Amino acid sequence: MEATISLRLPRDAASVPVIRQLLDASLGALGVEPQIRDDIQLMLSEACSNVIQHAEPSDDYMVSTELIRDRCVIKVVDAGNGFDSSMTRVPSPTSEHGRGLLIMQALADDVRFVTRPERGSIVCLEKTLRFVDDAPGRSLLLDEELELGQGIPEVVGDQPDVGDHLPAGDHADVK
Repeated sequence: MEATISLRLPRDAASVPVIRQLLDASLGALGVEPQIRDDIQLMLSEACSNVIQHAEPSDDYMVSTELIRDRCVIKVVDAGNGFDSSMTRVPSPTSEHGRGLLIMQALADDVRFVTRPERGSIVCLEKTLRFVDDAPGRSLLLDEELELGQGIPEVVGDQPDVGDHLPAGDHADVK
């Protein structure tokens, strides 16, 4: 089984709790460990907050989450001006802002950025899921694949697949 949640949200701070609560409820229903859920919520919040603060002139953004076997893959896609993640500076120890990328990198197992100049950015975050004992997620997400002897699919390349989640003509060249 694979589970996907995809929402197009207004670029407004009120949208962040909506996707956080929706994803957390799904992870909780599957029995994902609380610490992993907390990490995912914080990563998601940072990625969405960056879009809300910096993705001008975009009016909305898209969040897609996929639960694939023992992984949660989050893609946050905006249609703003894009940014170069290599040009970000490490904040000073006393800075109150600018820590979002560091937080995402500390909590995620994998973080990838795709910059599409004048067409926005894609942030892809991956986190390995761990389940509490007797969690429904164990049988729904893991057992079927283990019985069939299927491995976990590898991500091809260093860019996330965003599929049909972008407006027509705005598809990123990612696989």
